[in-house]
Amino acid sequence: MIYVFLAEGFEEIEALAAVDVLRRARLEVQTVGVGGRKITGSHGITVVCDLVDDEARIDGLEMVVLPGGVPGTPNLEASPVVQRFVDYAAQNGLWLAAICAAPSILGHKGLLDGLEATANPGFQDQLGAARLSGDYVCADGRFVTARGMGVAVDFGLKLVEVLTDAARAGEIRAALQCRA
Repeated sequence: MIYVFLAEGFEEIEALAAVDVLRRARLEVQTVGVGGRKITGSHGITVVCDLVDDEARIDGLEMVVLPGGVPGTPNLEASPVVQRFVDYAAQNGLWLAAICAAPSILGHKGLLDGLEATANPGFQDQLGAARLSGDYVCADGRFVTARGMGVAVDFGLKLVEVLTDAARAGEIRAALQCRA
């Protein structure tokens, strides 16, 4: 199972583009609302999540996805449930993905130390001892990071690639009419 955690003030395109691309690839993904089922993004768009955070289960977890946005990112970081899932994924070699401001959550925990990573330029100083990548989307180890909303579809495609393969991500890219 892939969980995309949404907290009040999340960046809508970053979250929903990833969910959409993952579902097009027929991967099991659910949105998880931190503190409630209806979560409003940073641009006033309210999303009805598949689950509330206390309904999310560790069993079968494959990936945790953290969209950015402010105050969404600090709200994710303040959530004990999100912290528990991030810690579990990191300790068990599962995938962790974060975009825009959200890689800072991983950086604050030291999870990106020694790895290549990226984030929104305003948050790149919060990646701990990561090696800053010049790429807009970056995968290193079991971590995928991305700069922000403008590369949200590419971020979703990278998630498909790491969970399946490059060919499947290429099929989805072509179906979406994205440039290579």
